[in-house]
Amino acid sequence: MATVEDRLNQTEEKLAEANDKKGVLSDEIAGLSDRISEFEARVSALRAEERAVEQRLAAKQAELDQAEADVAEAYRELRVLAARLKRSLEILGDRLVAIYQSGSTDVADLVLTSADYGELIEQSEYLEQIQNQDETIVSRVRDLRDQQQATVIRLKEAKETIEAARDQIAAEEQNLATARQAVESQQGQLMAARGERRAALSKVDERVGQLEDIQADLQAKIQEQIAAASGLSPLPAGPMSAPSAAGLIWPLDGLLTSGFGYRWGRMHEGIDIAVAEGTPIRAAKGGTVIMASYNGGYGNYTCIDHGSGLSTCYAHQSAFAASSGQSVNQGQVIGYSGNTGSSTGPHLHFEVRINGAAQDPMGYL
Repeated sequence: MATVEDRLNQTEEKLAEANDKKGVLSDEIAGLSDRISEFEARVSALRAEERAVEQRLAAKQAELDQAEADVAEAYRELRVLAARLKRSLEILGDRLVAIYQSGSTDVADLVLTSADYGELIEQSEYLEQIQNQDETIVSRVRDLRDQQQATVIRLKEAKETIEAARDQIAAEEQNLATARQAVESQQGQLMAARGERRAALSKVDERVGQLEDIQADLQAKIQEQIAAASGLSPLPAGPMSAPSAAGLIWPLDGLLTSGFGYRWGRMHEGIDIAVAEGTPIRAAKGGTVIMASYNGGYGNYTCIDHGSGLSTCYAHQSAFAASSGQSVNQGQVIGYSGNTGSSTGPHLHFEVRINGAAQDPMGYL
């Protein structure tokens, strides 16, 4: 049958495994959260780019709408130009008939040998035959023709350019929308994975709590066995002192037998408080247990990290009441005084450290 110590060791092994798993899950959740933040930033950037593309598309659409309005106006102008051109050609025809009837041989020959009015317009010899008023008519015909051709070319080019730009921006918008959907899909998968990890972490947290309760019960039983073996009754925890200006309380109530400083040719890095073996030891301040194990001359040794570089340590314990990784509150019992390690009698060796360097505890109590 397993002893209480064996059960405690098994419980502590399970607790260590659970805390390791908890650490892995916490790291995975942190990594997933970072990746989700990256994807959120990418989604935001893609949406901003989509809005910019939509604005450019709207601008191009406005240009196209204006161009189409210009085309409609140009077609109207072309109809007017065509009517004017037709009228000008009729006037020009009347003038040619008049010139012909005037009896000019050169003009008559020119008319008889020309295929159409356009050919007449292009002949410089003919232009030299007509009067200034006739030149005005011919110039008007030529200008109308040129305007008609230029308008048709301009409108064609404008429509092609704007249509191409609009198609390009629409394709760009579609690509952005596709990219955003892909990013949001990956983001959703990451969020689902993070949710699963958090659910698993919650279960591990619950298991850690159960194991810590079992551990505390087993440690209490061991303490009772130690007390029974020594013929002593388990000692109650003494009254808790008020916190000092530094925020620490005395770990237990006893006689100060040795202070901080050099002693017997070496540095004594804490203070010694003499008490009966098995006296409950309180955490001087809330924090996280970073060590709870046998440590050479210190014997059973517990250290608590209080944050901001401050830690406290408790040596020569007869038994532990808190395990490594456990969070403890100020005043919570974390062990029991004893005589383990290099010790001349039951007492608590208490240390205060700043960034690992030992300080005089009296300056903090």
